[in-house]
Amino acid sequence: MATPTRVALIGCGYFAEFHREAWHRLSDAELVGVCDRDEAKARAFAERTAGIRAYADAANLLDEIRPDLVDIATPPASHLGLVKLAAERAIPVICQKPLAPTFAEAEALVETAEAGGIALVVHENIRFAPWHQEIHRLIQAGRLGRPHTIAKRLRPGDGQGPDAYLARQPYFQTMERFLVHETAIHWIDTFRFLMGEVTGVFARLRRLNPAIRGEDAGVILFEFAGGGSGVFDGNRLNEHVSDNLRRTMGELWVEGEAGVVRLAGSGRLFFKPHGGAEREHDYAWADRHFAGDAVYATQRYILQQLRAGTTPANGGRAYLRNLAVADAVYRSAERGRWEAI
Repeated sequence: MATPTRVALIGCGYFAEFHREAWHRLSDAELVGVCDRDEAKARAFAERTAGIRAYADAANLLDEIRPDLVDIATPPASHLGLVKLAAERAIPVICQKPLAPTFAEAEALVETAEAGGIALVVHENIRFAPWHQEIHRLIQAGRLGRPHTIAKRLRPGDGQGPDAYLARQPYFQTMERFLVHETAIHWIDTFRFLMGEVTGVFARLRRLNPAIRGEDAGVILFEFAGGGSGVFDGNRLNEHVSDNLRRTMGELWVEGEAGVVRLAGSGRLFFKPHGGAEREHDYAWADRHFAGDAVYATQRYILQQLRAGTTPANGGRAYLRNLAVADAVYRSAERGRWEAI
């Protein structure tokens, strides 16, 4: 059996717990260290997995442990500096999204990794949710015929009132760009995964909750290279029908020449052929952790690709296209016009 990849996790906040749990379950990975500027938080985090060391300084962690892989799960403003530390030590990096506060800084981050000769992969996990993987399989198998329309209705219901996001990810309240930069970026990536390259967008964005700085609602229209179209209709205040509002964060439809597949808030999929009745489409998935165990699936995929010496689909350079689409969405909203990409 091959030696496990030794992983260091930087950042011990809310979402990092999903990272830690997934690394713990991967037999070909070993979590050997964690780091957070709040040393007490890092120590408490380390206690959840036997044998890992806690640090308050990322450089010290990298120098003392010398991991095979660095997993960055900190807020976006810290990413460039941490990637520089890893690149200086020739250690490959997985980095959470948003990749950086601006497109220019994201480009600098990718260039820093490339100049250091290290792999950089973005922890873009929503495309790895089991329902999106299954919809992709159905499209590839021809069940829908040629897909021509995709629509996402995002309603996680967690953005209400003056305390919105404070218990889980408080920096959400102060982000200048929020709904698209932090949340819809997941579905920009997923739309591209399911429908192909985005060639243009039109957007209307607004803020519903005055307690936050950035936009938290909007409608985005997409055009795809294959001739298809898409709609993202999202706000973080309202809810959708589900026993767990964060499982799918809303409903999704993909329409094709032969039928329609529908994702419900339960995680169940339904298929309706043209001229026929809608029936549930059974598929295997686990209702555990975040988004049907999407974090585990993401980290398993990345690890397999890196160990095989191949470039993951969510590599840093390729991921810049998602950020270019997001920037075009903001330009469209500001200028009130269609933006070709």
